[in-house]
Amino acid sequence: MRKIHVIGIGAGDPDQLTLQAVRALRSTDVFFILGKGEVKSDLTRLRRDMLDAHIPEGAYRVVEARDPERDRSAGGAAYSPAVGDWRSARAGIYERLITEELGEDQTGAFLVWGDPSLYDSTIGILEEVLDKGAVEFEYDVVPGISSVSALVARHRTGLNRVARPVQITTGRRLAEGFPDDVDDVVVMLDAHQAFRQYADQDMDIYWGAYIGTPDEILASGPIAEAAPRIERLRAEARERKGWIMDTYLLRRHPKDDRGDGQ
Repeated sequence: MRKIHVIGIGAGDPDQLTLQAVRALRSTDVFFILGKGEVKSDLTRLRRDMLDAHIPEGAYRVVEARDPERDRSAGGAAYSPAVGDWRSARAGIYERLITEELGEDQTGAFLVWGDPSLYDSTIGILEEVLDKGAVEFEYDVVPGISSVSALVARHRTGLNRVARPVQITTGRRLAEGFPDDVDDVVVMLDAHQAFRQYADQDMDIYWGAYIGTPDEILASGPIAEAAPRIERLRAEARERKGWIMDTYLLRRHPKDDRGDGQ
């Protein structure tokens, strides 16, 4: 039976691959890569750099396909259906790649940024392909170093404080309000810089873009001071590269730390 590895490859640094991930890479016959066009060709190159760093030259095959476009204008009640349509389009591509490019006794792999369990659709899409029943395969999942872990490591801090929870959310959710009873919030997928609405709050921000790559940018500090600097850095980077991937941690100062609570 065909086999698929879903391999977490970290935030971009080839040195972030785990030994388990390297073993999975070396047991793979065909790597499937969904490209996002010329503007984001860096992402494809980074994947190939990782393969070249860990697999002997000529010992693997790469099959590329174009990632379907998602309707990013959809909001409100239309958001989830738009994501569902995009995932189904991806499932069709996955099914074709596995059926046409992978022999029945071969192993294929999808290289997933960060960790496959955190804001990634690959596992769900493979399950959708299996549910359709047109092709059979088994798959396993190799965890990776997420951009969240890489972010706090680069800033030499932790995700949470003693006896306190941490929440991971999206920019869309943060724009609706800061979570209750949580003082440490990690924000991913924030295209609209929702942190700006908290610039008058007593909190710190730890921000990073292109984490783990040669283009990495870091900024941190009290949000009132750091937010304008992050906006500028983000705009300059997006203008220079045409795209941006960033993550940040917002750390609210608890009331008892500020001296205005009980």
